[in-house]
Formats: sequence, structure tokens, C-alpha cells
Amino acid sequence: MTIKPPLFLALAATIAFGGIQSADARIWTDNQGRTLSGDFVSVSDGKVAVRRPNGKVVQLPLAGLSKVDQEFVAKQGNAGGAEGSWTSFRGGSRTDHSPDKGLLKKWPDGGPKLLWQSQVCGKGYSGPAIVGGKVYYTGTIDGKAKIICLNVADGKEVWSSDLGDDPADGYNTGWGSGPRGTPTVSDGVVYAISANGSLTAVDAAGGKRKWSKEFVKDFGGKVSKWGYSESPLVDGDQLIVTPGGKDGAIVALDKKTGKTIWRSKELTDGAEYSSVVIAEVNGKKQYVQLFMKTLAGVDAETGKLLWTSKWPKGRTAVIPTPIYHDGKVYMTSGYGAGCKLVDISGTEAKDVWQNTEMKNHHGGVVLLDGYLYGFSDGAGLVCQKFETGEKVWSERGKGIGKGAVHYADGLLYCVDEDEGSVFIAEATPKGFSEKGRFPMPKETELRKGTNGKVWTHPVVLDGKLYLRDQDLVFCYDVKG
Repeated sequence: MTIKPPLFLALAATIAFGGIQSADARIWTDNQGRTLSGDFVSVSDGKVAVRRPNGKVVQLPLAGLSKVDQEFVAKQGNAGGAEGSWTSFRGGSRTDHSPDKGLLKKWPDGGPKLLWQSQVCGKGYSGPAIVGGKVYYTGTIDGKAKIICLNVADGKEVWSSDLGDDPADGYNTGWGSGPRGTPTVSDGVVYAISANGSLTAVDAAGGKRKWSKEFVKDFGGKVSKWGYSESPLVDGDQLIVTPGGKDGAIVALDKKTGKTIWRSKELTDGAEYSSVVIAEVNGKKQYVQLFMKTLAGVDAETGKLLWTSKWPKGRTAVIPTPIYHDGKVYMTSGYGAGCKLVDISGTEAKDVWQNTEMKNHHGGVVLLDGYLYGFSDGAGLVCQKFETGEKVWSERGKGIGKGAVHYADGLLYCVDEDEGSVFIAEATPKGFSEKGRFPMPKETELRKGTNGKVWTHPVVLDGKLYLRDQDLVFCYDVKG
């Protein structure tokens, strides 16, 4: 199979197959001998995401690449059993698609094999970042927010590093304390944010601090009601975070030094709980973020406000990360708010549709082949058409009420927040079909006396399923 010319119409003349190449990036070759310079990002649905030296991400058909490149991709995504990576919240591409293939299509009674469990991650709701045989979490232990590094092989602690004091004042509100955001790993450095807004960069090998910033003191931010929950975004040499506030809600920092590159001065909303995503629109890169009453896009190079879309239904807490696809942004929030699709391909943002078929609180939504899957308040697990907003199906009942969702190898991996049970279901618009379920083997003691539930999102990488309930982390074999 050859890579057809239309794929490359978006490639600039200076950086294209057969064009100028970066000395540091991988050189990709198609089966016609054409080359492209760029870094591997992710693989999903037969397409390889490659980040070009100019920052633009292009999609390459896996089947059209050279045998060497296909073998390289297989190692990144576990088809060959080698270590892959999950560099940030919802993965490097922030789609929440695992690169894994060849996973169990049905679980045995009692669930898949438990490989290991750990009880050192403290209070908090962060998910894992997984790079180079290590798993990185954030958590609070004895009033200190920490970054915790575990071995993938056995779950044993490698190191922990202070992220800042965490007295829980001002954000606990009865739901439990501890960091909410997932760490981000890039070029041997771990970046993480505490609930109180301490941003810290540490060496991934040993946890030594490189630099730190305080969202409140350094950027004029304000701790939100339930604490800062964002996961930092690394884009090239920039680290993108959202302290919020009148001096500019979004900040771009030099990831090596922490020095401010720009602030989005025209955007002054307070920080909510969402994380920034990248959008490539008409050859121009921008960052998209969701606030209480506003969905906004800013220029990736300058922070200049490009567009806004009002979200008057946003109330109490706006949490889910937006989804960008094909010139459109999907957003949703709970507390009865609903969802909408915004077209940002033109000179101004325009609403495509808006309804309440998906009212996702904080468990996230995944997009697959034109369909959205996620938990909606009161409706259970919902399948929704991306282009029209139409509900295709919904399923609710015991253990299918509300929770988090993740996609891997044709299946939805779901965690019920009340029961702490985990189940898989086919990711298809044809209807709900469960293929296995099991309870987490142990319930944390740290949530007792709080209203907190099992809110950490599941992740599948290299044939392993990672689950967390506060201090407890469980790792299962879903490769079989």
C-alpha cells in the first residue's frame, strides 16, 4: 500500500517527504522511498501521529510506511512487547487512546491477573504518566504534595520528590485532598502541579528539582474551589499551564528554565479544572482551553486570543478536557450543563449544535470513528454522534452509573466511581456489550470520612491496566 499524494498536501514545501530534515528528529520513510523528519507522538486506528520540527502534527498511514518504521512503531505501542509511553493526562495526543493492540477481548471470571499493587502514593486523584519503565503519580503524604516514581515491573517506589506544602486549606471542601492533576514527562523531566498551584519540574531519573513556580504568587492566579486540577501540556520547548487571572489565564513557559514566554493577556478567566489541548487549524497551531463560561483558543506562538465561544450553562465546576477533531471542538460539562460542538475552521468560532445528551462531570469522553463515548450524569454510559450530537445509545444500571472511560484496542475501559468496579465494553455504535468486570481488590482507607470516590482515570499501556484509589495503585495483565 502506498501513501497517496492527498496525505501530503498539508505538508509545507520546506519540510516534506524528500525535503529539509531535522538533525534530531526521526527520519520516516514511506514505501516509495520518500522521507519526512519528525518525532513519534502516538499510533491509533492505523495512523501514526508525527510531530514535525515546526510543531505541526501530521497523520501517516501505518501500512504505507517502510518495514523499519512499522517495526519502530510496533515497539512504541506494544505490538512487539516493548515499552511504550504515556507521557501525560489522556496520553501524548490527549485523546485517551491507548496505542496497545492484541489485548484480551474478554476477561475471565474474577478479572485479569493482578501483577502488583502499591500503597505509597498518598492522597490524591492523579492518573499515571508512564515513560521508560517508570510510572509517575502525584499524591500528598503528611501534608506534603509529592511526585512519586514507581517501577513498571513490580510497583516498587524508586523515588519521591516534594511538590510543595499541601495543607488542603481552601480546596478540600469535604471531598478529599491531594493533587488532582496528572504529571507530564518530556525529555527526562517530570512536570507536575499541586492542588494549591505549585508547579515543579524535576529530573525523571532521580527526582531532583530543576525549577518551580507558584500560580498564585508568580502569576496572580487563584486556587479554585476544588484545587488546581490541570495537567501541564508540553509542546516543543513550551510548557503550557493555566493559572487563570487578570494578567492572562494561560501561560507559556520555557520548559527548561520556567521563564515566561508569553501570557494570554486578552483572556482573563479564572482557572477551572480542564487541561489544554493542541489544535491545528488551517496550518496554524493554537491552544484550546475550557473555562467556567468560555471555550477559547489562543495562538501557540504569542498567546493572542483567536476566538471564544460562550458557555453560559457552565456551573459549579467545568472539568472535562475538550476534544479537537477536523476543525471542530467538542466540549461538555456536568451539573446539567450538557455539550456542544464548535466549528473553529473559519474566521470566527460558530456553534454547530448544542444539547444535553452528554453531561460529563469529570470522567472524560473519547472520540472514535465519529462517535463519542462517556458517562453522562443520570444517563449512564452514552454513545453520541460527533457531527450531529445525536444520542445513539445509553446504558445504565448497577455498576454503570458514573465514572471514567479510556479506549484501547476496540474496547472501552471503564471505572465505576461508586463501586470501584472496572469493566470493559465494545466501543461500537451498535450498542452496549460488556465483556468482563471485576472489583478492585481493596478499598483505600484515605477516603473514609470524605465524599470522595474512585475518580482516577484508568490507563492501558504495554498490556498493563493501571488503576488507582488514592494511595492504592493496582497493575493488571490485560494482554493475557
